Amino acid sequence: MNRIELYKLLRRNMKLSEKRHPMFEQNQYAKVLAYLGLAFMSIYFIGIGTFIGWSARGGDESAIFIMMAFLMILDFGMRFGGQQTPSLLIKPYLLMPIKKSHIVDCFILMSMISSYNIIWLTVILPYAFIVWCGGLGGWETIALILLCQAIVILNALWYMLVRTLVNQKIWWWALPLAVYGAAIGIPMLVYGVEKGFIKLVEFIFDYGFSWACAAVVAVLICILFVVNSWLSRRLADSEVAAEEEKTFSPTTRFSFLEQFGMIGEYLSLEVKSAMRNKAIRQRYIQGLLVITMLSLLLAFTDTYTGAFAVNIWCLYCFVFFGAVNLVKIMGPEGNYIDFLFTRRESILDLLRAKYYFFCIVLVLPLLLLIPPIVSGRFSILMILAYLFITTGVAYGLLFQLAVYNKQSLPLNQKITSKGNFENKLQFIIELVVFFVPVFLALAFTALFGDTIGYIIMIVIGVVMTAAHPYWLRNIYTRMMRRRYENIEGFHATR
Repeated sequence: MNRIELYKLLRRNMKLSEKRHPMFEQNQYAKVLAYLGLAFMSIYFIGIGTFIGWSARGGDESAIFIMMAFLMILDFGMRFGGQQTPSLLIKPYLLMPIKKSHIVDCFILMSMISSYNIIWLTVILPYAFIVWCGGLGGWETIALILLCQAIVILNALWYMLVRTLVNQKIWWWALPLAVYGAAIGIPMLVYGVEKGFIKLVEFIFDYGFSWACAAVVAVLICILFVVNSWLSRRLADSEVAAEEEKTFSPTTRFSFLEQFGMIGEYLSLEVKSAMRNKAIRQRYIQGLLVITMLSLLLAFTDTYTGAFAVNIWCLYCFVFFGAVNLVKIMGPEGNYIDFLFTRRESILDLLRAKYYFFCIVLVLPLLLLIPPIVSGRFSILMILAYLFITTGVAYGLLFQLAVYNKQSLPLNQKITSKGNFENKLQFIIELVVFFVPVFLALAFTALFGDTIGYIIMIVIGVVMTAAHPYWLRNIYTRMMRRRYENIEGFHATR
């Protein structure tokens, strides 16, 4: 079997794997919404490419590379939101009589020519067409398109490397921060902030559209391809052979929780899951990093000044931990769901413990948001409004997913694990949780003023928070009606 045949086989197997997945039917709804969002985003990008093209028409064609620098940072972040590393499906093929390097290289190649990389042509093609009409030669226009697309492929390989390393150790986030910081900070340190920025822009204008830039991009693509190939093979071998460093320590006991009975036991389980399980622990660490960055950005810069931006980032900081974990509520417990049904109302105690745990977790963003409060960007009423909206309304919606989620979530996701699961209800609730409270706050503050508007939000949140015993009991009752269907789903996805 040559590499072309192997590539076709692996690609066909990936598509069949997606279709056979138990969540395939529910994923169709999320995909339709995602495609609609992609269509609107493409229209926006076409407008950006057209605008930049008109500004560069008949002048310097390297203007696109200034925009590409920002677009690739955006692209890097977007890939983390929805794209897994291509080495996720290595494991089933490692014992086959096929060269390991060929398999890994095929997966990396799939990432390089993925349809996702075509998105940025919605910016590149309108720009290229306009500068071509403005006098740029035909072959030069084609070279411009190919060079920009090569930069996108380079960014895909860069993302792959960082994502693979971050999956192993969260501290590898220092690598992209160091690279981006050095690229921007070194010229500013040498020439000063204003002059350094001008020098950086001039450098991109001088060398962006040149043979030197094309050669550097080609060399970097080759280097990152080799590094990703070596790293993927090494990590896959280590995982299959169970070559993982283990450090044994005494079991941590939270004796003060024992006085709360079964709820205390489940609270202890939640804390230990956050501390020990790699997939869950990384979400909390990433949340702390993101909220800290937003807090400092809002406190010491004027980046976000509009009412909508300030409100949505304040809500985001409070909702983050619940949204990334509760949207898949009962997923981790799906690995041992049978034992939870052996005791009467055990599930209800678990739901209560989860609710109390995530309410306690909100102390973290509350402390991290002290700088914006001190600087005057966030008011005390705004903070209290979104705090109680999170504990009452947002958690009330997210906990509803406990009735319908029926896919087990691996507790220790690694390089060969499957991707995240989504269904239409999860997608809709995520949108509601992140945006509806902001629109309500803006409406109330516009009608009644900031003070009365946020007090109304606080009252709504407090009422829903105080009513949590009732809506948790309702969720428990509905879960018990669907328990056999859910257990079957959990068994099928372990």
